[in-house]
Amino acid sequence: MEAVIQRSFRSGDKKSRRRVSFNRGGRGAAKRPALLLAAVRGAETERAATAAAASSGSSGVLGTPGLTMAAPCPEDPSLERHFKGHRDAVTCVDFSLNTKHLAEAPLLGPLVLVEAPGPLEPRVLVSPLSSASGSMDSCLMVWHMKPQSRAYRFTGHKDSVTCVNFSPSGHLLASGSRDKTVRIWVPNVKGESTVFRAHTATVRSVHFCSDGQSFVTASDDKTVKVWSTHRQKFLFSLSQHINWVRCARFSPDGRLIVSASDDKTVKLWDKSSRECVHSYCEHGGFVTYVDFHPSGTCIAAAGMDNTVKVWDVRTHRLLQHYQLHSAAVNALSFHPSGNYLVTASSDSTLKILDLMEGRLLYTLHGHQGPATTVAFSRTGEYFASGGSDEQVMVWKSNFDIVDYGEVMKVQRPPATLASSSGTL
Repeated sequence: MEAVIQRSFRSGDKKSRRRVSFNRGGRGAAKRPALLLAAVRGAETERAATAAAASSGSSGVLGTPGLTMAAPCPEDPSLERHFKGHRDAVTCVDFSLNTKHLAEAPLLGPLVLVEAPGPLEPRVLVSPLSSASGSMDSCLMVWHMKPQSRAYRFTGHKDSVTCVNFSPSGHLLASGSRDKTVRIWVPNVKGESTVFRAHTATVRSVHFCSDGQSFVTASDDKTVKVWSTHRQKFLFSLSQHINWVRCARFSPDGRLIVSASDDKTVKLWDKSSRECVHSYCEHGGFVTYVDFHPSGTCIAAAGMDNTVKVWDVRTHRLLQHYQLHSAAVNALSFHPSGNYLVTASSDSTLKILDLMEGRLLYTLHGHQGPATTVAFSRTGEYFASGGSDEQVMVWKSNFDIVDYGEVMKVQRPPATLASSSGTL
């Protein structure tokens, strides 16, 4: 455990006046049509999902002089806050499920990594919503949505922070860095962390298992590694990629791991057997990001070839293919309902996709320069984005108001490899 220095910052003003615009609907936002290979509600169909103008509504840019503005609708996403504090490009963002994790006093005694709060857990500062971000400035920052609340800077990494992830309970925060290390932080005012070392190159990705007992990392050393959280030790490596591994994620049930690599493949792994179950090779360039659908039955991957692809992990069929961005897609995130996907691209835009309809819903313009990262909150009410402009933007979803509550009532099936159903 190493000592760290923390500083406090004021977060950005609520309902910022920063110029942000969007195109509503799949109308005019994509320069090329997106081929949709979809199996929806059990019936496999092939159709084209385009971004051509639709008759139901108009496209417009908000806050731009000289253009006809689209009338604001309550279901349109809106920029809720934007935060300034990083001194270099923002590389990663994540939300905490537990919104009471910033402590008013440091933990007593030695740092012990446990998922459940122990008897020595300090009194915490209540906040309506918290998020964390990492940057090329080598720091992590934790932000609160409450107006005029403090933002906390955590220092300890010796090089760029490339990835952050809160544990399921929100009591721990993991980060990876170009300094080849992983750190697990107790996100309190003191900002203590434990260092994990086993990778021999930049750590690109870190993700906790749903039970919080283990986490998985991906690295430029071409390996995926699994670690024990409470034992604070490296467990085993997955080593079939032949180039840098940019991302690795657990399935919702923790039985599978998916990884994305510069070898242009996405690999699906069985955690128990430590074997590669399948390799997806459809991308035409480096694969930058991958994640599981909340149901565990599908995965989505983003690539340098400007595309997003969705596969069924049971049948390994390509379900959907989107080519809506004009530059590399750097990150993506599923809405907790599983109905929507948000993407971040080097073309400086965020795009929100309706997976049920296989179409583009919104194109959001806010970042000045590449949008490097994006993530939904654990409830789906918000999503956060970061970019090379050193800013973190928190958006209110709004588009999920109607159906999200009903969708969450449906029990999600575990990920399996045996079923032949292709339902999204």
